[in-house]
Amino acid sequence: METRIGAHIDVPDGDPIAAALDRDGWAVLPGLLNAADCDGTAALYAQDAEFRSHVIMARYGFGRGEYRYFAYPLPPLVEALRGMLYARLAPIANRWHERMGMAARFPADHAEFLARCHEAGQRRPTPLLLQYGAGDYNCLHQDLYGQHVFPLQVAVLLSAPGDDFTGGEFVLTEQRPRMQSRAAVVPLAKGDAVVFAVNTRPVRGSRGNYRVAMRHGVSAIRSGRRHTLGLIFHDAA
Repeated sequence: METRIGAHIDVPDGDPIAAALDRDGWAVLPGLLNAADCDGTAALYAQDAEFRSHVIMARYGFGRGEYRYFAYPLPPLVEALRGMLYARLAPIANRWHERMGMAARFPADHAEFLARCHEAGQRRPTPLLLQYGAGDYNCLHQDLYGQHVFPLQVAVLLSAPGDDFTGGEFVLTEQRPRMQSRAAVVPLAKGDAVVFAVNTRPVRGSRGNYRVAMRHGVSAIRSGRRHTLGLIFHDAA
C-alpha cells in the first residue's frame, strides 16, 4: 500500500505541491486513489459500524447533504492516507506557523501529534465521508474542532464529474486584509485530492508575512451523487 500510494503523495520541500500551497493556499494531488479504491471507500458510507456520527447538514445551517465521521479504528486505507500525508505536510505546516509568528510546531509523526490532541481532550476522530445529491451544497466553512489545529487538510473526490454527478465544484475563498474576498474553483477528477489551508495561511507582502483567512465549500450539485473523503489531521474535542 505504501509503495502504491506514496508515489502520489510525496511533497518534499521545494516541489510544485509545496510551491502551490505557498502561492495559493491549495494544491491538487492528481490520481491519489485509483477507481477501485474510490468506489470501495464510497461504499463504506452505508456501513453504520464504520462511523461515530451522522450529520444532516440542513439541520445545522451547514448547507444541504450529509456526512459521517469515521470511528476508531479507521479503515486501513483511510488510516494509511492520513498518516502518510501528515508526514509529508508537517514540514510545510511548521514553515507556515513560523512565517505567521505562531508558536505551535508539529512533530514528524502523526501519532505523536494525535497524542497531543488527546491530552487536550480532542479524542474524537475527524476523517469523514460526505455524500451529496441533486440540489445539495456545502456552505463555506473551516474545520477547527479544538485548541490544536493542523493548518492543512485534504479532500479526495471519490466520484467522477460528468458521469456520477454534475455541478458540485470544490470552492475556496480567501480574505486578505483590507481587500475583497477572492474565490478559486478547484478542478478535480475522480481520485484526485486537494490539499488546502484549514484556517489561515501566510502571504508575503512588502512589509513581511501576514495572515490570510480561508474557507472552503462545495457548489450545488445539479444531478447525480457525489462522494468525498475528508482527511483532517487533528481530532475533535
